[in-house]
Amino acid sequence: MRELIALRHTIHDQAAQSGLRYFVGASRLPGIYNLGGDLQHFVAMIRTQDRDGLRTYAVDCCDVAFHMAMGFNTPVLTIGLVQGDALGGGFEGAMSFNILVAERSARLGLPEVLFNLFPGMGSMSFLSRKIGFGRAERMILSGKIYTAEELYEMGIVDILADDGEGEAEVRKFIAGGEARYRLHKSLVQARQRVSPLTFEELCDITDIWVEAAMQLTETDLRRMERLADRKSVV
Repeated sequence: MRELIALRHTIHDQAAQSGLRYFVGASRLPGIYNLGGDLQHFVAMIRTQDRDGLRTYAVDCCDVAFHMAMGFNTPVLTIGLVQGDALGGGFEGAMSFNILVAERSARLGLPEVLFNLFPGMGSMSFLSRKIGFGRAERMILSGKIYTAEELYEMGIVDILADDGEGEAEVRKFIAGGEARYRLHKSLVQARQRVSPLTFEELCDITDIWVEAAMQLTETDLRRMERLADRKSVV
């Protein structure tokens, strides 16, 4: 989180003079975009009732997601490229990009309901703006892992790429030139005008998430640990 926050400060300071137009976020690890938050860290802080520590982590996540959605408050258009599993916080992070590209074999979902928690660092904010509150809540409560194709049909994934072609699709999009850039940047600005996203909204929801997390039972925490163990061996 600290590295990403430092990066966005750098981009904010240099974007105007450099003429930077696009920022692309992807993973170098085959098959995995991001497996979400640090569940072992969550468990440790919940067991010790370290509310402040958990909130600091969560607010840092919100900081990254908000500024990604805002293009770092610069002319930059952000593009997320998912080429593997994006679960929990990984899916939240992917949704924060202005444009989401995903390869067909990618799997994305919010499994937090498995340990009686909800995803609290942007999911409700991003999903509700894409598909409405009712469908967003059903998705969160289902815990279902979706294919990229399913999310494309729902309007969450913007560009669906064949496996191995995600990077080529991103390059093709960027190669569309200045006219395409201006169109999509204008659409991002229009969305923000119609349904403004604020950092305060993300932090307020995170506060609710922290309080909910602090109420988890030992049974819930053991489920979280089992999920963390499965993730660590992927």
